[in-house]
Amino acid sequence: MAASSGARVRAAVVGTGLIGGSVLLRLHRAGLDVTGWDPDPATRLAARGSGVTCPDELTEAVVGRNVVFLCGPLPTLPQTLPTVAAATGEECILTDVGSTKSGLAALAAAHGLTHRFVPGHPMAGTDRAGIGAAEPDLFAGAAWVLCPSAGPGLASFRRLAALILEVFRARVVPMAADGHDAVVALSSHVPHLLAGALAGAAGRSTLRDAVLALAAGSFRDGSRVAGAPAERTANMLLDNREYVLRELAGVRSFLDELAGALADADAGALTAACREARTARSALLGRTFTEFRRTFPTVPGDRPGAVAGAPAAGGPGGPAGSPDELGFLLALGSAGGHLGGCRVSGTTVEYTAHKPAG
Repeated sequence: MAASSGARVRAAVVGTGLIGGSVLLRLHRAGLDVTGWDPDPATRLAARGSGVTCPDELTEAVVGRNVVFLCGPLPTLPQTLPTVAAATGEECILTDVGSTKSGLAALAAAHGLTHRFVPGHPMAGTDRAGIGAAEPDLFAGAAWVLCPSAGPGLASFRRLAALILEVFRARVVPMAADGHDAVVALSSHVPHLLAGALAGAAGRSTLRDAVLALAAGSFRDGSRVAGAPAERTANMLLDNREYVLRELAGVRSFLDELAGALADADAGALTAACREARTARSALLGRTFTEFRRTFPTVPGDRPGAVAGAPAAGGPGGPAGSPDELGFLLALGSAGGHLGGCRVSGTTVEYTAHKPAG
């Protein structure tokens, strides 16, 4: 399969658990030339059983590739990134799927990889783990955060964004690395703490068996992510500790309001707080978007980038971008918008963007 530019994609996926396995299977189903690798021999064997090439050596899996997805556990990424970078050429784009972005983005900058490393985070998953739980369509319609950087890094961002939009059918959300970490603290990480608290309290209760017997949808939905692997959850929370603790304080404050109104038998205050929460929940479910297009010039004299082409003066696979382009992307993501298209033609790049209506 080729992207709109016509260049063929040669991909690799390093770490093939739930997320990495889903990335691997989707790329394979789309007909791309893709290899996988995992440190676990049984996982490599399972990947081969799906018809995917999965060498025993990491370097063999990534050599000659022009896009590599780093999908191992968060603590392994600081070592994996420079290792894979050393084994791949300057034309190879590197990205990850970790749930925090600031630390790895800083590491990439320290290693001189900003021009070809694009931090990423697909906002999808289940409470299961391992390649046996992988789903090729896991990312369809999901938000997939990509963190663009200034200058040559924008060319890599465009190539990767085009690939994700075309192959995974996800919604690309451009965000700054630190902005991402601040947002996911409340949208993703604190919910893991709340789910763990609910499930843990039920487990410690003297009424445990009766509670579980009557647990309805609200309990199952509220505790779902507590079923995720404990080590994975702990790594995620610790890696974003500062932002998680800050947002957790806000949740505690609102919970204290609810508890105080209940303790005081204040029906008015309790109803008002519940109504406020209901309004916020309704806004989540009822969001609508307005589509528009923005076009930016690329650096004069450089050829347009491809999803997986050869290097150019502006970075791997294409020309650098302007500060206006970067500003547009970051503003779109921080406003709750996303990209639905990214096309480089001649000396311009055109984005199809969606922003919340109203």
